[in-house]
Amino acid sequence: MNYQDDFRNKELVKGLAERIGRLVSGCGRTMSFMEVCGTHTMAIYRFGLRSLLPPEIRLVSGPGCPVCVTPNDYLDRAIAICRLPNVITATFGDMMRVPGSSSSLLVERAKGADIRIVYSPLDAVGLAEKNPDKKVVFLGVGFETTAPTVAASIMAAKANGLGNYFVLASNKTIPVPMQVLASDPEIAIDGYICPAHVSAIIGADAYTPLAEEFHTPCVITGFEPADMLHGILMLAEQVIAGESRVEIQYSRVVRPEGNAKAQGILAEMFEVCDVPWRGIGVIPGSGLKIREEYGSFNAEVMLPVTVEPLKEHPGCSCGEILKGKMAPNDCKLFGKVCTPENPVGACMVSSEGSCAAAYRYGN
Repeated sequence: MNYQDDFRNKELVKGLAERIGRLVSGCGRTMSFMEVCGTHTMAIYRFGLRSLLPPEIRLVSGPGCPVCVTPNDYLDRAIAICRLPNVITATFGDMMRVPGSSSSLLVERAKGADIRIVYSPLDAVGLAEKNPDKKVVFLGVGFETTAPTVAASIMAAKANGLGNYFVLASNKTIPVPMQVLASDPEIAIDGYICPAHVSAIIGADAYTPLAEEFHTPCVITGFEPADMLHGILMLAEQVIAGESRVEIQYSRVVRPEGNAKAQGILAEMFEVCDVPWRGIGVIPGSGLKIREEYGSFNAEVMLPVTVEPLKEHPGCSCGEILKGKMAPNDCKLFGKVCTPENPVGACMVSSEGSCAAAYRYGN
């Protein structure tokens, strides 16, 4: 298969669903597979994949949306920085509507803050070049997929001699929290649908501890219906055989070793650190912070601000949803108080959020 339409072929998709049904029929157990990629979450809802699967297969959405797992204290710091004089805040669009403790970037822009949506960190570097009298702060939120581009923007700013470009970094890594969730008996994950974009950077070998130490099957899949059903079939085959290993369904993109050049850029710019995840708490070794030698580009260091006390909406269940312990419809606010037009939690805001997906596409 070479084209997108091939992976959406109805007969192929139907055949894969039937193979899964025959495989698990009468196995006497339910299998819970978690995806930890927001694009996978959207695909599951958009293509109605749950409706194609037998009752023995349960799909659970995990912390696959980087905007969603970013805690309020980061947002509150970003908002405090955007209030400083002569500051331009550059951000991806998904961050604009995420509620912090008492405000959002969208509200702050309406009040007069200079906040601009960019499509690449290098666009933010361009803003710094065009506005030498301003301090340009890029909100570096993301997983291993976007972290290399954030690192590249700092390298570009340094190469161009820009002293007015800064990054407020909140880059996180995926494998460690996957291990945390795999060891939680309340979630009882039988296998992981591993993230494709992240895996293209870090490689399939990064999940080896999950398979070997935590005995959790892992399959890296693409985003089309046939991709995902094929990956689910591969996971079910591992579970029934009593095996746990890392497999690549998305072989047209992902390699065991990953992208060595991108990994080198990450290693040069960042060092591993402990960071908080919304709903999960601080996870040791799951974050990337800017190294001291690039500290002059670190907004947290160079632009100190007073951050307001952390506050969460008392009725929001985003944290439990990100851990896979609740589905969006289980939240009392879902579709009532909390909607895409009036989001209470980050899971309803981001285009990769599970609540946004459930609201848009239903069950």
